[in-house]
Amino acid sequence: MPSTTETLTAERILEATEEVLRRHGPAKATVVDVARALGVSHGSVYRHFRTKAALREAVTKRWLDRTSERLAGIAAAEDLAPERRLRDWLAALFEAKRHKAGADPELFATYTVLVDELGSVVHDHIADLTGQLARIIAAGTESGDFTAADPATAARAVFHATGRFHDPAYAREWTEPGVEEEFEAVVGLLVRGLRAAGK
Repeated sequence: MPSTTETLTAERILEATEEVLRRHGPAKATVVDVARALGVSHGSVYRHFRTKAALREAVTKRWLDRTSERLAGIAAAEDLAPERRLRDWLAALFEAKRHKAGADPELFATYTVLVDELGSVVHDHIADLTGQLARIIAAGTESGDFTAADPATAARAVFHATGRFHDPAYAREWTEPGVEEEFEAVVGLLVRGLRAAGK
C-alpha cells in the first residue's frame, strides 16, 4: 500500500476505485473508501481527481476504453478482408460485453448505473466505436467489398442494428439458448445489405 502521495498514481486510484465499487456498489462507494483501500488520506485522492464525479467518470472511461482498445486492433487489421474484419469486430464486441456481464456481474451492474449517469463518457465511447466501424466499412467500399455511399451513416446503422448484442439493457438475453445463431443471422443480414447498398 502506498503511504505517501509520491507513490500514489491515478492508475492505482482507478484500480482501487474499481474494487471499492465492486464491493459497495455506486450508491455507497465513497472517496473515503477509496482512500482507505489505498492507505492514504482522501485529500490525496482529490489531488488526482478533483471531485467524486471526476473519479467516477475516469473509472468508467477506463472500463469502456478496455473494450475500445481491443476492438481498435481488429479495425486496424489491414491484412484481413473488410468483411472478415467487420464480422470479427462485431463478434469481439459481443464477446467483450458478454464476458464483462458474466465474469463480474456485480461490477457490470455497477458500471451500468454509472454509464447511465455519465452521458458524455458514453457518447464519446459510442463515437469511438462507430468511428472504428466506419473505417472498416470505408475500407470495404474502397476495395469493392461494400457499396455503402456514406460509411459513417452505415456504421451507425450497423451499430444500432446489433444493439441487442452489446447494449447492457439486453445483458440477460446474452446467455439464452440460440443467441449465437441469432447474432450470426443479424450480422449476415447486415453484411449482405452492405454488399447490396446503392445497387
